[in-house]
Amino acid sequence: MEMDMKFVRKLPIPKKVKEQFPVDSTIAAIKETRDREMKAIFEGALDKFLLIIGPCSADNEDSVLDYTYRLAKIQEKVKDKIFIIPRIYTNKPRTTGAGYKGLVHQPDPDKAPDMFEGLVKVRELHTRAIRETGLTCADEMLYPENHRYVSDILSYAAIGARSVENQQHRLTASGIGIPVGMKNPTSGDLSVMMNGIVAAQSGHTFLYRGWEVHTDGNPYAHAILRGYVDRFGTSTPNYHYEDLNHLHEIYQEAGLKNMSVIVDTNHSNSGKKYLEQIRISKEVLHSIHLNPSLRGFVKGLMIESYIEDGAQKIGEGCYGKSITDPCLGWQKSEKLIYDIAELW
Repeated sequence: MEMDMKFVRKLPIPKKVKEQFPVDSTIAAIKETRDREMKAIFEGALDKFLLIIGPCSADNEDSVLDYTYRLAKIQEKVKDKIFIIPRIYTNKPRTTGAGYKGLVHQPDPDKAPDMFEGLVKVRELHTRAIRETGLTCADEMLYPENHRYVSDILSYAAIGARSVENQQHRLTASGIGIPVGMKNPTSGDLSVMMNGIVAAQSGHTFLYRGWEVHTDGNPYAHAILRGYVDRFGTSTPNYHYEDLNHLHEIYQEAGLKNMSVIVDTNHSNSGKKYLEQIRISKEVLHSIHLNPSLRGFVKGLMIESYIEDGAQKIGEGCYGKSITDPCLGWQKSEKLIYDIAELW
């Protein structure tokens, strides 16, 4: 029985795709301005709260852009306090390998995978979001070698709980010029996440896309607390006051260039009970007010939110409803953003 890989076709290199779908000067200027402001927040030079918010997966271009338009309107109202980074997550990790793997795999979730069309769709979606809403976005760096396809339009990258221990993710994160959030692993071992941050903040020479490359290190690599699963399979949170203080102490001992953490309000922190994100967000803000050192340390929140509450199966056809993890609906999300601005 044949067990080898079947090579379907050679995909164009990122440079060729960028030439085919170029970024104009308007988009480049928006990204430069937003990147500068976000880095100032991570450096502590700007006292604003980051909100990385949006669908679990960006499965439908129309509803994702509809959602991003809504965020843009709120951003204008809360811009003095909150810096919003829409989640446009086009790569989705699958624990067993089964299920929807994201827009990069399936531009249409109801059809067979098409990786080239997927890469083009990812680039088009991120570009449209910037041009039409003025917001640059976040995506998960599930495949490090794919980052170059969006390196000129992405403003924030996240490395997931199952990828954070991977050498190629860590080394690639050291050479991209945007903030990279590194999640604690599903086991909850903070040393794994911290080792990843140390690696990403350091310079390296390594193999990337067939090239020998050198990096100087990324000072904006930082922690994301997303909860963990204990040995009995129970979701256990790590967003409480004591958890934040403990991580702050670990950071101090490590002597890193950047001391920053984002709290993921869903996943194992909520036990995937999406409505808990409202309470968790407010508890984190309360913790920040209890300890002045946390105000400069906890840079923001990551929230899974979409137009409709909950989740649906592929093919059910409910507009703006997640086909992966359940998300907080728009009405609740809008109120939560205003509440966060008040609490901050």
